[in-house]
Amino acid sequence: MSDMIPLVQAHCCARVGASHRLSEADVRDLLPQVPGWELVEDGHAINKTFQFEDYYRTMAFVNALAHIAHREDHHPDLSVHYNRCVVRYSTHDVGGLSENDFICAAKADALAE
Repeated sequence: MSDMIPLVQAHCCARVGASHRLSEADVRDLLPQVPGWELVEDGHAINKTFQFEDYYRTMAFVNALAHIAHREDHHPDLSVHYNRCVVRYSTHDVGGLSENDFICAAKADALAE
C-alpha cells in the first residue's frame, strides 16, 4: 500500500493476477480514504455518483476523468446522464479491487472538487 503517499498523489502501476487483489481488511482500510464510494458487486468493485448542475458540467467531468484514466492507464466504467455520472472501478486483471481503484477514486474526487 501507499502508506506514505496520499492516494490522490499516488500513481497506478500494472497489477496482474490474484496476488494483487486487495484483501477485505485492505479494502476496509482504504475505503474511508475515499468518502462516498461504496462497495458493490459483492466487494469486487467500488462506485460513486457525482452530481452536476447540467449536462455541460457532467461532460466536462467525464472528459477530464478520461484524461486521468489515460494518464494512469486505469479506466473506469461510466454511466453518464444529464446531471450525474456514476463511476465504477474494479481491476479486471486481478479479479476484484486493487490499490489502483482507490488511487483513481481519490483522483476522481479531487477532480470533482
